[in-house]
Amino acid sequence: MFVSTTRFLLFCVLLSAFINMPEHPDAFDLQTFLSIPLEIPIIALGLIIVPGKWRGKLAAVVTVLASLLVLLKLADIGTQSAFQRPFNPYLDIKMIGDGWNVLSRSIGTWVGAFAILSGSFSLFIIIGLFYWSCNFPGGWSSKRRLYGCVAVSTALIGLSGLMLRSEDERHALTVEAKATPYLIQRLDLISHAIADMHRFEVELAQSDPFKGKTELMGRVKGQDVFLIFVESYGRSAVEDTRFSPRIAARFEDMQKSLEQSGFQIASRWVTSPTVAGLSWLAHGTLLSGLWIDSQARYDRLVMSDRSSLNRLFKNAGWETAAAMPAITLDWPESAYFGYDRVYAAKDLSYQGQPFNWITMPDQYTLSAIQKLIRDPQPRRNVMIETALISSHAPWTPVAHMIDWQAVGDGKTFNDQAASGESPAFVWADPDRIRDHYIRTIDYSLEAVASYIRTFGDDAIFIVIGDHQPASVVTGPDATRDVPIHIIAKRTDVVAEFLRQGFNSGLRPVQTESLRMDQLRNLIVELFSEPNS
Repeated sequence: MFVSTTRFLLFCVLLSAFINMPEHPDAFDLQTFLSIPLEIPIIALGLIIVPGKWRGKLAAVVTVLASLLVLLKLADIGTQSAFQRPFNPYLDIKMIGDGWNVLSRSIGTWVGAFAILSGSFSLFIIIGLFYWSCNFPGGWSSKRRLYGCVAVSTALIGLSGLMLRSEDERHALTVEAKATPYLIQRLDLISHAIADMHRFEVELAQSDPFKGKTELMGRVKGQDVFLIFVESYGRSAVEDTRFSPRIAARFEDMQKSLEQSGFQIASRWVTSPTVAGLSWLAHGTLLSGLWIDSQARYDRLVMSDRSSLNRLFKNAGWETAAAMPAITLDWPESAYFGYDRVYAAKDLSYQGQPFNWITMPDQYTLSAIQKLIRDPQPRRNVMIETALISSHAPWTPVAHMIDWQAVGDGKTFNDQAASGESPAFVWADPDRIRDHYIRTIDYSLEAVASYIRTFGDDAIFIVIGDHQPASVVTGPDATRDVPIHIIAKRTDVVAEFLRQGFNSGLRPVQTESLRMDQLRNLIVELFSEPNS
């Protein structure tokens, strides 16, 4: 009797915890758990009623469904923390590997593996205990099962009656059916994702206005063109009062020095398809002119013949190059974009120490671009895409600028790489996270401005944030907007963007933003001669 009672209580406690478990990190409060799931008496009644030979099979089914519920909610907590959206099994399963890459490089392979194995083992033990508890009627006599049916049925009727109370009659303790609606919503999410992929196939099949054209980009002939993505550079960095004083001062210094050097600037807000990560979705959106807001769309895009912005430059006579300091593994997707040359992390010849996950500081990346791509002669004009990563989490240590002539092979950055607080220390305090975040954004902007002043006289620069940082930095209600800046000495080119709603200067002032997928066509049109 004692064992059966213990099993029944454990069954109720664990199933209630599984069902009431929040799917959002901000929902962990007492009220969330002050709910009696209606599924408990229903499942308990089923376990009592079924014959003994079927009870084990039913317990296994219940355990599998409970495990699925827990795993989905854990995944939700992860994606809500990082990307402010629920987990979609159809779209997000590939992110498990990407998450491991970030975790292992941030806290170390062995520490990361220990954390994952410890968590997995703990979950396995809990699920095992739940399966054991599901057999609480085992050994009950027929009379005791009858009493159990009556008791549980009475409880079920009573709880159902409590559910019918009007909202204003309810107290803190509520009765809800949560698990079934949650799983149905997840199936609905998968269904919508499949339908979205069908819509994307239709978008890919539509005619590309620039496909096959070679007489493009005539307005910028004879100049190098840079597309610079700045990691996690979002609207919050510019407008959030916790960050804006520092960035306002940086903008003032940048604008003054750039304009004194003869550069003109046009800026605007742009809406990114992603937030807090998955930067390649933003890259794919801008370069393809299609809205790439999921891994499934991205995977389908890179198998298509849609003309990327890089390939359009290549067709128009430019050499195309990518400098990607975050790429440390094979990158087969690069074939889609049409680069003549790809410089991954190992190809940039950095000999210094990494800055935790960050393979090299932004100043070194820009210096390597100059040495490896722009200095060698003779050459054609080049369209260069790069993704600067000093402002990528964990945002420690924070790099600082040195003289360009001292950059060398990067070993001079070793002291910087060994300085500063550890990621564990920084991430223990949200205020420290935000402080390090904005310092790295400040550094990245300083590096870009310094490079443009020093080496950019004969080039046109498109500088854009890829996405906003995680909600731990911005708060839960931040937009998905990022700044874009067009910087060049070519007054006529910058003027074209000003006529299209960009404003002069570095700080965007528009109330409405462009979607990032509108940029490819806009850039091509404004860089091309009329009627080309």
